[in-house]
Amino acid sequence: MPMQPWFPDAKLGVFIHYGVYAVGGAAESWSFYTGEMTHEQYMKQLEGFTASKYDPDAWAELFARIGARYAVLTTKHHDGVALWDTGHRSLDVVRDTPAGRDLVTGFVDALRERGLKVGLYYSHSDWNHPDYPSVRHVRPGEPPSPYSHAEPGKEDPAAWERYLAYRDGHVRELMDRFHPDLLWFDGEWERTEEQWRMDELAELILAGNPDAVLNARMLSHGDYATPEQGTPLQAPEGPWELCLTINDSWSHRPQDRDFKSVRQLVRYFTETIGMGGNLLLGAGPREDGTIPEEQIERLEGLGAWIGRHTDAVYGTVAGLPAGHHYGPSTLSADRRTLYLVCFDAPRDNVSLRGLRNEVKRVTVLGTGTELGHHVTGGLDTVPGVTWIDAPAAADLDEYATVLAVELEGELDLYRGTGRD
Repeated sequence: MPMQPWFPDAKLGVFIHYGVYAVGGAAESWSFYTGEMTHEQYMKQLEGFTASKYDPDAWAELFARIGARYAVLTTKHHDGVALWDTGHRSLDVVRDTPAGRDLVTGFVDALRERGLKVGLYYSHSDWNHPDYPSVRHVRPGEPPSPYSHAEPGKEDPAAWERYLAYRDGHVRELMDRFHPDLLWFDGEWERTEEQWRMDELAELILAGNPDAVLNARMLSHGDYATPEQGTPLQAPEGPWELCLTINDSWSHRPQDRDFKSVRQLVRYFTETIGMGGNLLLGAGPREDGTIPEEQIERLEGLGAWIGRHTDAVYGTVAGLPAGHHYGPSTLSADRRTLYLVCFDAPRDNVSLRGLRNEVKRVTVLGTGTELGHHVTGGLDTVPGVTWIDAPAAADLDEYATVLAVELEGELDLYRGTGRD
């Protein structure tokens, strides 16, 4: 079915990895999978997860203020700890942690109150479920997990049926209780599409909510691609979303101080939307539910830049192909205004190549200052170069300056090799 129109125009989402792993500052689930800590050490974090300052209204207010149009919460990571009051028991924060309550309902309600779309993350895998045979459970020589596992590659068919019933029960609860606009699946790599029974899972989801957007980790049933941690050099086919952390970690890791600057985030964001994608920017709350100040500062910095340049963000599509402008760009939905992003202060002119249209006007977005422009060269069907006067220092943005180029007619580009 066609992509829901809200998704490609959302441009910015916030990805929240929140769970018991924040107690010890461990990598979410992966820390006991890779041996960073023992399984016993990892599970002991259940005892310290309080969510004592968890305020989903404050989260949602922040997300709306920075211009995000959706947010995604990890309702169950690979460790199997559910954040809602589930009737399909393995592990959950309601019964197994001091938090003692459902954390998903408040998140969903707070987003909806502010008109934001609701995304829920769910891992197909569950490395703590007694019926789930993972690729790897514990380190060699480590005592077995209190949750027994079948040996990988030697699955018990009856156990696998039980596990799929558990997985489907979870997903059905998420759909029936929360009616998410988007389901962000993960953990699919450990099995084939047939083993996961993706056809049946997609049918279950869409029967109750035919408008739900599914990410690519639903495999052939995914609606959009999800590259992680690096802007692709070529845009994936169809809708897509770049998943990016503010520092180097998805979850709260206080030792990770490698925070991206606001300038770097603006660059990631504009490069992504310039290729037609969304940026899903990851933040990791502390175990008490507060988002670290360094992450809030960067979210707000990006949001302030977006607020100064909304015309170049919302209601736009992918901009110019490489080679026409040295920087990202977006194009208005009516294809009559180009938005050119300049990361550095132009020393002389900004050049625009291959433009067949006449230019009606060029202004600096945010200040409205009009800039001169002229064309040099060109022969027959080969257009010349459009030169735009450099903005004055007072018109330059701290992180990236945007020039709005209003065109005569819809964008018409020359893509040939020139006349001999």
